Amino acid sequence: MLVVQYPGAGFVWKALGAARRLLGQESLHPLQMAARLLPRDAEAHSNLANTLRELGQLEEAVSSYRRALTINPKVAEFHYNLGITFEEMGKPQEAEASYRRALQINPDYVDVRGNLLLLLNFDPDRSTAEYLSEARQFGQMVSRMVTAKFDHWLCAREPDRLRIGFVSGDLRNHAVGYFMESILGKFDPAKVELVAYSACAKEEELTVRIKPYFSAWHSLHGLDDESAARLIHNDGIHILVDLSGHTEHSRLPVFSWKPAPVQVSWQGYLASTGVAEIDYFLGDPYVSPEHEAGHFTETIWQLPESYMCFTEPDFKLTVGSLPAAGTGHITFGSLNGLKKMSDATVALWSRVLGAVPDSKLLLKTKVLNSTGVQEQTLQRFARHGIAPDRLILEGSGVLGRAEFLATYNRIDIALDSFPYVGCTTSIEALWMGAPVLTKRGDRFLSHVGETIAFNAGLPEWIAADEDDYVVKAVAHGADLERLAAVRAGLRTQLLRSPLFDAARFARHFEQAMYGMWNLWLTQNRGAGRE
Repeated sequence: MLVVQYPGAGFVWKALGAARRLLGQESLHPLQMAARLLPRDAEAHSNLANTLRELGQLEEAVSSYRRALTINPKVAEFHYNLGITFEEMGKPQEAEASYRRALQINPDYVDVRGNLLLLLNFDPDRSTAEYLSEARQFGQMVSRMVTAKFDHWLCAREPDRLRIGFVSGDLRNHAVGYFMESILGKFDPAKVELVAYSACAKEEELTVRIKPYFSAWHSLHGLDDESAARLIHNDGIHILVDLSGHTEHSRLPVFSWKPAPVQVSWQGYLASTGVAEIDYFLGDPYVSPEHEAGHFTETIWQLPESYMCFTEPDFKLTVGSLPAAGTGHITFGSLNGLKKMSDATVALWSRVLGAVPDSKLLLKTKVLNSTGVQEQTLQRFARHGIAPDRLILEGSGVLGRAEFLATYNRIDIALDSFPYVGCTTSIEALWMGAPVLTKRGDRFLSHVGETIAFNAGLPEWIAADEDDYVVKAVAHGADLERLAAVRAGLRTQLLRSPLFDAARFARHFEQAMYGMWNLWLTQNRGAGRE
């Protein structure tokens, strides 16, 4: 109490809270004290809001950000963080407005432009042309920041093996890490040498497991873009692969320096990066049909079957019997983040619930820990006549991956969102025996459900349009005997598919890399080493 009464106590609490947050320690109490004792200190309220958001107390975080902005509305970072919070709450219009206000204050705020691009992917009313225009603006912005783009490289023109660099903040217990792990061990070391450039300081169990597959592991954390680009350039990388796009820990500006002669975007992001210096975007015949090549600033390079390959979870988790056999009704479900649940998705899922008597919809994701977000979700469905007792809303808390995936043992049919469909969640649903009903899309990110279904041998689970989506939900839900049989054999079927055949995928990936390199040699006969 003596500290509180001291004239400088507010600043002491503020410093203590900032230090504890930096160390990953409990910081809520000191930051609350700082905000209380420093009512006109915008930074104190912003710091409190950041911690509240991390704790999942989203409504409280919004209030604190707004308090900070009332005191000082000209701080772009405050608007940016408020936008992130709105996005997590499933309020895309409010998030976009906050991001655009931040850009009015700071037009060259790279993280804001990246987040805005990611957000636009969730909007079913946003055309691919509108998205591409915004993406090009991002690319032009980061290109302007480059003082001297590389045009000569240290890599051998005719190497014994290609040096391939991977830039990612997700080489850890993350969806990208789960996609990468199985194939890393299947690459032919006589053909390719792998170098990792980690954009995140955090290392986890998966990081430890995959490190031995790389000949070198460099951290880009704390390096500015030029320093990171020079590090990569000096390593003599032939092909540099981005695995993050406009997601968290993105280092796309590094690619604008052109540290490698061939640069590729793959897997971590499902739309064009807008960065002109990135040459290719990896796809497949289902997710990137040729007539949609104009959606990208990059050239599409198609792998023959699937553009991705997943790693089977390293724990035993039994597929349960069909839930409907015990509950007496169909339980639909989605474990995607709420930001994928567009208003159009809510309307369609409501139609499904209305067409399948007594059915329920289970939604499970971290932000549903918030009672306010739960109420907001109930209201969204209520507008379409869906009563609260038809919905099962659950937060994810601190569940381990196995506990989280066990949720699928309570779901008969997983429902895919749109336009931003599920990816990791869809493959995990299939692995757990829950078939995923998806809808045909009109761009890369909305075709992902199609490539998963085709490669898994489940084309009958792709709906042509919204009406067909409802028809298929009714038909699949009515045939419990067939649904039980699908569930019983789905894991075995999936593990035999291209989605899990790591050795096969690794050969396709290597062929693509050599194809890109040989094409570069043909097009750059006069380009030499430095």
